Amino acid sequence: MSNSIENFIASTYNRLPIEVSHAKGIYVWDEKGNKYIDTFMGIGVILFGHGHERVISAMKEKIDRYVHLSNFFLDEDALYVAERLVKETGRYGKVFFTNSGAESTECAMKVISKMKKHGKIVSFVKNFHGRTLKALSITGFDNIRTQFIDDSNVVFLPYDFKTVKDFIENEKDIAAVFVEVVHGSGGLNVIPREIVELIMEYKNQRGYVLVADEVQSGLGRTGKFYAYQHFDLEPDIVTVAKGIGGGLPLGACIMLDEYADTFSTGEHGSTFAPNPVALAAGRAVLEMIDENLLKQVFEMGEFFKEKFSQIGLVNGLGLMRGVKLDNLERVLKVEDFVKHGLLVNILSGGIVRFLLPLNIIKEEIEEIYRKFEDVFESL
Repeated sequence: MSNSIENFIASTYNRLPIEVSHAKGIYVWDEKGNKYIDTFMGIGVILFGHGHERVISAMKEKIDRYVHLSNFFLDEDALYVAERLVKETGRYGKVFFTNSGAESTECAMKVISKMKKHGKIVSFVKNFHGRTLKALSITGFDNIRTQFIDDSNVVFLPYDFKTVKDFIENEKDIAAVFVEVVHGSGGLNVIPREIVELIMEYKNQRGYVLVADEVQSGLGRTGKFYAYQHFDLEPDIVTVAKGIGGGLPLGACIMLDEYADTFSTGEHGSTFAPNPVALAAGRAVLEMIDENLLKQVFEMGEFFKEKFSQIGLVNGLGLMRGVKLDNLERVLKVEDFVKHGLLVNILSGGIVRFLLPLNIIKEEIEEIYRKFEDVFESL
């Protein structure tokens, strides 16, 4: 890529030294013909691998009809996608479509405000909810938050039962609690079950709003349609994005039960969301997520854990995994993996984040493992 082009783009990412030619399935090719395995799929956006024929076909078919209209028209795919997202919760609810996870979080924050919920908002250390100001205010990374916003009304708690219990017992005025049951950017840690039980116990007593962030963990990635379904968790709002659009920007704020009808005409809106082409892709994605697929995701996730536990500590659920290589966090470099044909995402602390496609097979996991092991040995 020409440096002159890069000079016109904000320097917010460390980009890989690769000019991509094309991608298919788990593979990406550069302009020189080199082949790489993509282990994080657009940071969790590509749920069924690059260039999936069913998803691409749905996009093309919709493009041939129209690319964009507006929310003055109702797209039939919006009805399907919204109904499916709500029905998978097993509750009554309504969807507000967004363009991203951050926008889904903003919608949730707006619901909390509209419902006159006052008091502290509880988030957790290493929760990630987005980079717009309100979403950032509840994101548990000091290094990216405090230089832009530091909301004294937001409290960040660690995954420590006593600390959480003491806070909830002593703080009588809690407006909402935000959870990521599997930390996406925060190291793929799974929320302790006793903390989930504590949150639900006091939710029933206090009536605060419970928001489950499923932007990364939802839509089958952990072996359940929503990751919170691994627990006895009953959120009032569920946020999704990333994979729902089949590679195009799309998200949703799913408002349940008493919060379903929070907004009236004119109180919230979006120019682009839901984009018809993204909706068509989203429908194709959702039509492929069924009980057989969820079972396969679970099985492949367990196979992945079994393999990679031989070389590091494996966190996460299903095909949303983190691998920490002991004593190597200071020497891990993305470039070392690129040399061995692997595209990886390394989080702080030397944790490699895997967001593998839901239709991955054992042979592909084994291929990733062999290449990963080659890197491990070279270090």
